[in-house]
Amino acid sequence: MALAGCSTTQKQTPDDLREKTAEATAQLKENAKAVAEGVREGWGRDKLLDLNKATKDQLTALPGITGDRAERILGARPYDDPGQLVSRRILSQAEYDKIKDSVTATP
Repeated sequence: MALAGCSTTQKQTPDDLREKTAEATAQLKENAKAVAEGVREGWGRDKLLDLNKATKDQLTALPGITGDRAERILGARPYDDPGQLVSRRILSQAEYDKIKDSVTATP
């Protein structure tokens, strides 16, 4: 009698099965996107960001670069050398020191 209460199973309807499959598929897609983003980030980690080609979003991803600072960097293009961020008074030396190993400038 005790076993009868534990062994009852619910039959899944085709709609329930479709819903669970859709949920699992959505979760797999999310996980795949996260993995792809991580791979993309890993590839870009060793590459320098070109100040003459970078987008605002890429610039704001640099340490200490706000949206306003990124706009100033974009507005002062082109650069012959990343150090021009300081000589043109776009960034302070302290701000530049935080990003100098991450940026380049190709004319």
